[in-house]
Amino acid sequence: MDYNNTKLILAPMAGFGDSAFRTVCKRWGADEVVSEMISAKATVFRDKKTLELAKRCDEETPFRIQLFGSEPEIIEEAASILAEKCRPDGFDINMGCPVGKIVKNGEGSALMKNPALVEKIVYSAVKGAGGLPVSVKIRRGFSPDTVNAVEVALAAESGGADRIAVHGRTRDQMYMPPVNLDVIADVKRAVKVEVIGNGDITSPEKALEMLDKTGCDHLMIGRGALGRPWIFSEISAVLKGNEAPVIPTGEALYQAMTEHLSLALQDKGESRAIPEARAQIAHYIKGVRGAAEVRNRVNHATSYNEICEILKTIL
Repeated sequence: MDYNNTKLILAPMAGFGDSAFRTVCKRWGADEVVSEMISAKATVFRDKKTLELAKRCDEETPFRIQLFGSEPEIIEEAASILAEKCRPDGFDINMGCPVGKIVKNGEGSALMKNPALVEKIVYSAVKGAGGLPVSVKIRRGFSPDTVNAVEVALAAESGGADRIAVHGRTRDQMYMPPVNLDVIADVKRAVKVEVIGNGDITSPEKALEMLDKTGCDHLMIGRGALGRPWIFSEISAVLKGNEAPVIPTGEALYQAMTEHLSLALQDKGESRAIPEARAQIAHYIKGVRGAAEVRNRVNHATSYNEICEILKTIL
């Protein structure tokens, strides 16, 4: 199978997918990145913190902003505002988030219960985007009894979506196994636009399995990149028929972590970046000898220099 046109896309991840992490993933081979999910309603109300989530640096190209909401007119206005202020390369509409507070508001994966509304939302987003492409991210279904990814994908395509990302789990599963690859294949056969496979892509082997069993065009990697942004380089190499690069350890791992932290400091300043970096570092050092002690010390650190000194102990 020819994988030359396959793109590796960093999934939107609330709480993790900030500009620093997206930049790191681009440097490690991600072809595209997507913002953390952004509230359409908060955008329309000009919430300062919400607009900050949509900022990106020059390295983050192509870059799509992911919006969530359930009101077509609000989605349209938010897309128009962000297209002008942030100049993204496109938009993505979240129709897969399983978190309770999002679903309770009829947003995220709750939208899969209403394919007609899906079509209206995508149509409105396309209008507001002013010519920029609009994609959607969906799940297998809301529950095992309502598996309707194909119907929702067709509705999104009818509304003007340029591609569909399919997470092979229902909302009820949250992130529990298994990932259903058949439903991604079903969506690929049903629509004319490109399909992105998503769900538990944690290795080059998993990536190949997703591509071969579903026929999807591209891959979206989320949790598999946490603490391991080089997964993009690993998968890219294997798709090109080469050996996967050596995974960073010791000094190389230390450099990767401090580079990530440095980018976060540049973007947010020390007071914000340090607390947020603790969860990222925990992923980087998972499985490393002495990780528990290092994690505990990092959780009490208050400066960049202090964290760097603590991380040197992994060498």
